[in-house]
Amino acid sequence: MEFYSFHEKWINPFVSAERHDRTLAKSEADRMEAEFQTALARHYPANLRTDRRWGWKAPRSIYLLPFLHRQFPGLKFIQVLRDGRDMVLSPNQNQLRKHAAAVLTWRERLFRSAPERALLLWERVNLQAAEFGESNMGENYLRVRFEDLCAKPVETTVHIMNFLSARVDPEPVARAEISPPSTLQRWRNYPPALVARLEKLGGNSLRKFGYLA
Repeated sequence: MEFYSFHEKWINPFVSAERHDRTLAKSEADRMEAEFQTALARHYPANLRTDRRWGWKAPRSIYLLPFLHRQFPGLKFIQVLRDGRDMVLSPNQNQLRKHAAAVLTWRERLFRSAPERALLLWERVNLQAAEFGESNMGENYLRVRFEDLCAKPVETTVHIMNFLSARVDPEPVARAEISPPSTLQRWRNYPPALVARLEKLGGNSLRKFGYLA
């Protein structure tokens, strides 16, 4: 939550600049970095940061991965994916409401239905993060599917702990913390015509991430 106001202020300007292949003006970039450091200090004061591992969980960090990588070149980043069909048919569309103007073109915002707009946003944000992580972060980037975490909680948690070089017994963590929600694969309850339209629109990303054959 310490990053909330920072995300609210800076995600759209940063993403808009990236989408148009430009960078923020130096004065803006300096302010963004200063406000990030302020948010970070609230989360974990600098004088407490030692050689111990530390981090944060804030889903909207995915919009800022290139920025975060510049702040911390040794950053480890875990991208957690959930099936785009599930995501766009959720009643919670806060990210679409907040960030569509930065991610989508005006034609997409005007002529696409809400689920289609949400799928385009899901696709763009996740593909860009995946491409950046694979191209620039090497072994410091990990992609985890939520469905795999639910289906194979211990094995997936082992994978995450190994990625973090964490000396933690993953089995009790997985058994205590992970349980599949009732909304998993909610898309199967929606009209086939709508699902087919979404799959056609987002086919490339759904296939890349293993959700379509």
